[in-house]
Amino acid sequence: MPLLLSGRGFRRDLESAGALALYAPLEGGAETRLMRRLRAAGFHTQISTCRGLGDPEAFLLGLHGVRPPHLGHQSVGREAAVGEVQLVMPQLGPALASGRPVLLWLLEGQVLSSAERRSLVALCQRVKQLHMVVEMGGARALRWTPLDDVSDD
Repeated sequence: MPLLLSGRGFRRDLESAGALALYAPLEGGAETRLMRRLRAAGFHTQISTCRGLGDPEAFLLGLHGVRPPHLGHQSVGREAAVGEVQLVMPQLGPALASGRPVLLWLLEGQVLSSAERRSLVALCQRVKQLHMVVEMGGARALRWTPLDDVSDD
């Protein structure tokens, strides 16, 4: 249990790799302890899901447009045929401006393709302040590996 008490090994691996794939026991608890230890070490943490992430760089770091869902109503000519675009602020913009290291904890990472995983690793390499933990599924014991070492099974 020393890992869950300090989290130093996890933090060291996270800072060296930039992005980690995490396999946690399904009963939960271990990942929350790790996140709390990283928060105490000075990280700004944020939780999100991989579903609907789209282009990670635009979603996390840039001002991007979002269209409302089409509900089947007829257009009366006030907007374009595809709907009105609403601009959304970057999800990690204020956190990265603080100067502290940022941890993005992504749930449901098993839905990511290998290209999407590579783009997350490349994003962490470009933005040195950004670190990611992607939960890839369950395991009997808590284990992690660099995200670029994960293969499609």
